[in-house]
Amino acid sequence: MIPPLPDSPSLSSEALLPRLLRVAQHLSEQRDVPRLLEALLDEALYLCQAHTGWVWLYADSAQPPGLRCLCRQGSSGPLQEDAALFRPVADGDGPVQRCFAQGSPLVVQVSDAALAEADRPLLAALAPNAGGLRLWPLRNHEGAVIGVLQLAYSRKMPGTLTRLGEHSDLIFQSLLTYAGIALSNLSQVQDLKELLDAFIKVLAQAIDAKSPHTSAHCQRVPVITEMLAQAVCDDGETFADFSLDEDGWYELHVAAWLHDCGKLATPDSVLDKSTKLHTLHDRIEEVSSRFASLRARVEFDYERACLENPSAEPEYRRTLEAGIQAITDDLTFLERINRGGEAMAEADQQRVRDIAARQWTDAWGRVRPLLTEDEVENLCIARGTLTPRERQIINGHMDVTLDMLESLPFPAKLRQVPEYAGGHHEKMDGSGFPRGLTREQMSIPARIMAIADVFEALTSRERPYKMPLRLSEALGIMQRMRNNQHLDPDLYRLFILSGVWRQYGQQFLDPQQLDVDDASAFL
Repeated sequence: MIPPLPDSPSLSSEALLPRLLRVAQHLSEQRDVPRLLEALLDEALYLCQAHTGWVWLYADSAQPPGLRCLCRQGSSGPLQEDAALFRPVADGDGPVQRCFAQGSPLVVQVSDAALAEADRPLLAALAPNAGGLRLWPLRNHEGAVIGVLQLAYSRKMPGTLTRLGEHSDLIFQSLLTYAGIALSNLSQVQDLKELLDAFIKVLAQAIDAKSPHTSAHCQRVPVITEMLAQAVCDDGETFADFSLDEDGWYELHVAAWLHDCGKLATPDSVLDKSTKLHTLHDRIEEVSSRFASLRARVEFDYERACLENPSAEPEYRRTLEAGIQAITDDLTFLERINRGGEAMAEADQQRVRDIAARQWTDAWGRVRPLLTEDEVENLCIARGTLTPRERQIINGHMDVTLDMLESLPFPAKLRQVPEYAGGHHEKMDGSGFPRGLTREQMSIPARIMAIADVFEALTSRERPYKMPLRLSEALGIMQRMRNNQHLDPDLYRLFILSGVWRQYGQQFLDPQQLDVDDASAFL
């Protein structure tokens, strides 16, 4: 606030210039539109000796375009928009519309003026005793009118702005021009910020839409990230020295939304590989047709044997039933492991190889192995549905993410976005990717995002190779990851103690996943 001066009719030339310079500095220091307008209004009320006032801002995106009224509720307090006072610029000829349309100051003696119908409730609410009004247009750097400053007088309205002395109108209009440019700059910064936010979210939605199996992942990771970041900021012990200001929160917000942007370059055939045998389609159907051929062969052998030796039919039937059961068991086994999982036992992998050694005869009479080498390789995938080569391809999305983000000319307040977003697959022992960073080489926000990414992936309903894990299963896996130095131990402990897991679960998980009330066993 500019310090108040004595209530004198005018300011001396020695006092006026320093005050105007302080006003200009104060206006330039404001970082959001409401505070800038409050500073402008307070100074205008003093310099113009007015009783009260409010500000109108042009909203060209409104339907219809019009002027939003920002006013105080009572004699003090912050400026707030009153939606009931919105004025369409093309409808009505009240003082504010005339000042905006003409782009010139306006003086109105309320007692002499025929007020428009819309002005009566306005004055009744904001200045019931107003005897006069002064209005000034606010212009941006291009000279376009972007708003109106309106002051009200409950006493006799002075003919000139005596506190500004000689050339008062010129001085005050210059002050308003400076304020208008500052307002325009802030508005443009806010517009660009909103555009960036919208673009980031559209990009994240495009990534989620690219694969139904990661749907909403890019939207949920920011939620967990910000929940855990707030818990870190609130922690007065381990993370007592960590805090985020407004810019820091926005930087983390942007990084969280962009953390998987590199998946745009990941082939759909890998990203959408919902089963081990999936390529353009799930090849388990081809395997099933071979088993159908085996079954038909067993049945044919049974019928031929019965024709040759009818008396042995009971024995042949037992052989038939055993053969069909073995075929059914093997096919059921392959269908089960084809869906993937968190781990595959070595015995199951050997069973796949044993099944592959069996033979079947195709339609051309050629004898072939029951499973091809490629099918054996895919069905023996130990975790998930991706082969090592495919996992390398999908892990490459982090290299693409870093390449994309590091190529962008982020301003100083967003310079850490690539580091935050590019570190969520790193591990505390340096065994992660893409750069093999250790805990000491990673920032706290990057380590926060690593926990958020893992927790969302484990509890997600859309992952192709597993059912959504219950909280007890997800927290158990994360506990082991902490023990193996994959997750930051201090952040993991805070994740449990602060109840971020519960808060997120209540908002986003299915009821059947919420099987933990006390997570102390997972510390």
